[in-house]
Amino acid sequence: MEILRHAVLLVHLVGFAILFGAWVVEAVGQRRITRLQTLGMVIAAVAGLALAAPWGISYDLNYTKIGVKLVVLLIIGALLGIGSARQRKSGTVAPAIFWLIGILTLLNAALAVLWR
Repeated sequence: MEILRHAVLLVHLVGFAILFGAWVVEAVGQRRITRLQTLGMVIAAVAGLALAAPWGISYDLNYTKIGVKLVVLLIIGALLGIGSARQRKSGTVAPAIFWLIGILTLLNAALAVLWR
Protein backbone atom coordinates (compact mmCIF):
# COMPACT_ATOMS: atom_id res chain seq x y z
CA MET A 1 0.00 0.00 0.00
CA GLU A 2 2.91 2.33 0.72
CA ILE A 3 4.24 1.83 -2.82
CA LEU A 4 0.86 2.91 -4.25
CA ARG A 5 0.86 5.99 -2.02
CA HIS A 6 4.36 6.90 -3.24
CA ALA A 7 3.21 6.44 -6.85
CA VAL A 8 0.33 8.88 -6.24
CA LEU A 9 2.79 11.29 -4.63
CA LEU A 10 4.94 11.08 -7.76
CA VAL A 11 1.92 11.89 -9.95
CA HIS A 12 1.14 14.83 -7.66
CA LEU A 13 4.69 16.17 -8.04
CA VAL A 14 4.58 15.69 -11.81
CA GLY A 15 1.34 17.72 -11.93
CA PHE A 16 3.01 20.52 -9.97
CA ALA A 17 6.06 20.35 -12.26
CA ILE A 18 3.85 20.61 -15.36
CA LEU A 19 1.97 23.61 -13.95
CA PHE A 20 5.03 25.47 -12.73
CA GLY A 21 7.22 24.51 -15.69
CA ALA A 22 4.62 25.69 -18.21
CA TRP A 23 4.24 28.91 -16.23
CA VAL A 24 8.01 29.53 -16.23
CA VAL A 25 8.19 28.97 -19.99
CA GLU A 26 5.41 31.52 -20.52
CA ALA A 27 6.99 33.96 -18.04
CA VAL A 28 10.09 34.05 -20.22
CA GLY A 29 8.02 34.32 -23.41
CA GLN A 30 4.64 35.89 -24.09
CA ARG A 31 3.12 35.72 -20.58
CA ARG A 32 -0.05 33.86 -21.43
CA ILE A 33 -2.06 31.03 -19.94
CA THR A 34 -1.92 27.66 -21.68
CA ARG A 35 -3.92 24.45 -21.50
CA LEU A 36 -0.80 22.74 -20.19
CA GLN A 37 -0.93 24.90 -17.05
CA THR A 38 -4.55 23.92 -16.50
CA LEU A 39 -3.75 20.25 -17.11
CA GLY A 40 -0.92 20.38 -14.56
CA MET A 41 -3.24 21.99 -12.02
CA VAL A 42 -5.89 19.29 -12.54
CA ILE A 43 -3.33 16.48 -12.23
CA ALA A 44 -1.91 18.00 -9.03
CA ALA A 45 -5.41 18.53 -7.61
CA VAL A 46 -6.69 15.00 -8.26
CA ALA A 47 -3.51 13.39 -6.95
CA GLY A 48 -3.48 15.75 -3.96
CA LEU A 49 -7.03 14.82 -3.05
CA ALA A 50 -6.09 11.14 -3.30
CA LEU A 51 -3.14 11.77 -0.98
CA ALA A 52 -5.44 13.51 1.53
CA ALA A 53 -7.28 10.23 2.12
CA PRO A 54 -5.95 8.33 5.15
CA TRP A 55 -5.20 5.04 3.37
CA GLY A 56 -2.28 2.81 4.15
CA ILE A 57 -0.46 5.07 6.61
CA SER A 58 0.40 4.68 10.27
CA TYR A 59 0.49 8.39 11.14
CA ASP A 60 -2.09 11.17 11.39
CA LEU A 61 -2.55 13.55 8.49
CA ASN A 62 -2.28 17.31 9.00
CA TYR A 63 -5.74 18.36 7.84
CA THR A 64 -5.06 22.05 8.48
CA LYS A 65 -2.15 21.95 6.04
CA ILE A 66 -4.24 19.99 3.53
CA GLY A 67 -7.05 22.56 3.83
CA VAL A 68 -4.71 25.52 3.31
CA LYS A 69 -3.12 23.85 0.29
CA LEU A 70 -6.58 23.12 -1.14
CA VAL A 71 -7.65 26.76 -0.75
CA VAL A 72 -4.46 27.94 -2.50
CA LEU A 73 -5.08 25.40 -5.29
CA LEU A 74 -8.67 26.62 -5.72
CA ILE A 75 -7.40 30.20 -6.01
CA ILE A 76 -4.88 29.08 -8.64
CA GLY A 77 -7.67 27.34 -10.54
CA ALA A 78 -9.86 30.44 -10.37
CA LEU A 79 -7.01 32.63 -11.61
CA LEU A 80 -6.33 30.22 -14.47
CA GLY A 81 -10.00 30.30 -15.43
CA ILE A 82 -10.33 34.07 -15.19
CA GLY A 83 -7.04 34.63 -16.99
CA SER A 84 -7.83 32.27 -19.84
CA ALA A 85 -11.29 33.85 -20.31
CA ARG A 86 -9.76 37.33 -20.46
CA GLN A 87 -7.08 36.03 -22.79
CA ARG A 88 -9.75 34.73 -25.19
CA LYS A 89 -11.56 38.08 -25.14
CA SER A 90 -8.69 40.54 -25.33
CA GLY A 91 -5.73 38.40 -26.38
CA THR A 92 -3.70 39.19 -23.25
CA VAL A 93 -3.65 38.26 -19.59
CA ALA A 94 -3.52 40.89 -16.85
CA PRO A 95 0.01 40.89 -15.41
CA ALA A 96 -1.30 40.61 -11.85
CA ILE A 97 -3.21 37.42 -12.66
CA PHE A 98 -0.29 35.88 -14.51
CA TRP A 99 2.27 36.59 -11.76
CA LEU A 100 -0.11 35.51 -8.99
CA ILE A 101 -0.47 32.10 -10.64
CA GLY A 102 3.29 31.55 -10.44
CA ILE A 103 3.65 32.95 -6.94
CA LEU A 104 0.78 30.87 -5.55
CA THR A 105 2.04 27.74 -7.29
CA LEU A 106 5.43 28.21 -5.68
CA LEU A 107 3.73 28.98 -2.35
CA ASN A 108 1.79 25.72 -2.55
CA ALA A 109 5.00 23.78 -3.10
CA ALA A 110 6.66 25.63 -0.23
CA LEU A 111 3.77 24.77 2.07
CA ALA A 112 4.11 21.12 1.16
CA VAL A 113 7.83 21.03 1.88
CA LEU A 114 8.25 23.42 4.80
CA TRP A 115 5.07 22.90 6.85
CA ARG A 116 5.51 19.83 9.04
